[in-house]
Amino acid sequence: MIVQRRAVTAVLATAVLLVTAGCSSDDGEEPGGGTSAAPSGTRSGASPSGRATEDAPPAKGSVKVVRTVAEGLDSPWGLAPLPGGGLLVSSRDEGTITLVDEKSGKKTELGEVPGVSPAGEGGLLGIAVSPDYASDHMVYAYFTSESDNRVVRMLYDPEKPAGEQLGAPDTILRGIPKGTNHNGGRLAFGPDKMLYATTGERYEGELAQDKKSLGGKILRMTPEGEPAPGNPFDDSPVYSYGHRNVQGLAWDDEQRLWASEFGQDTWDELNHIEPGGNYGWPDVEGKEGEKGYVDPVAQWRVADASPSGIAFAEGSVWMAGLRGERLWRIPLKGTEASADPQAFLTEKYGRLRTVVSAGGDRLWLTTSETDGRGSPESGDDKILELEVK
Repeated sequence: MIVQRRAVTAVLATAVLLVTAGCSSDDGEEPGGGTSAAPSGTRSGASPSGRATEDAPPAKGSVKVVRTVAEGLDSPWGLAPLPGGGLLVSSRDEGTITLVDEKSGKKTELGEVPGVSPAGEGGLLGIAVSPDYASDHMVYAYFTSESDNRVVRMLYDPEKPAGEQLGAPDTILRGIPKGTNHNGGRLAFGPDKMLYATTGERYEGELAQDKKSLGGKILRMTPEGEPAPGNPFDDSPVYSYGHRNVQGLAWDDEQRLWASEFGQDTWDELNHIEPGGNYGWPDVEGKEGEKGYVDPVAQWRVADASPSGIAFAEGSVWMAGLRGERLWRIPLKGTEASADPQAFLTEKYGRLRTVVSAGGDRLWLTTSETDGRGSPESGDDKILELEVK
């Protein structure tokens, strides 16, 4: 049962046992782990408007690390640029949000988000800035509590002392199934000013196919947490389903929605998201051509990806890899890959968690070496500025 602010909080099921043969964590570190639009999206195999006239980027691209923006981060997960400058970073394990000056690298802790209960891959995950931030100064967060995953919003007041700049959280959506792993967690406002959230199925594959469950979905809601107008299912925030564990969201120049997804034994995926689309989990993994399911646009072997954040820049989707320890470039023409994916930064910076557009040919990229699966000798985590083509 979907539980929203206007409903009574549902009692969640007992926590799921995690270790099963051939089942991976979100980050693909256990054996056999990790599979690899806006409301006007189109079905897989259709001819989207403009495909024939859209220019494809060059088949081969390039990545240059311009500089290290900031260091000394602890389990960074979400990254959200502020209008006018500054980067907000969430710490999964500390439950805090920090402001990073992208010019000097100075870090200022805004405060700790109350109610965060970090464990395994759960904690304070995605963050997003209100599309009306100039007037409302609202920051949104997705986090794991003691009972569920939920979405909240908080007033950010930079005039208050450091550590006290976040207002009390207002819960706008609760009752998202939680687990030690498979919590989803990405949060982003789309071009339509609606709020999108990704959820996992906490190792219960049947939740992904149950349209009444919030698990294994991409959700679309108003800034107040209500089902967004035009959603494919009546009075529901569910936008697409059949997902195992989505952790990346991005829109291209034509306002089409893309998502990266962990699978289980064989394939990680990049998907073009269509409203009401069924992405197959647990019945389908990767490109199988099964009727009724949407095939991924690109797929990877699990050791090469375990994808988290994605961003769109210079005609390509850029996908951060955790287990794969590399940044993937997927050039696009319409809703298809125009050339084979290309890997960059392979094993140079360790695990890569979040990538965000910095405008034009620039990206912000965070590492994820302090999330419990990185290399201890690598030390703390950082934000990098990239120039991409």
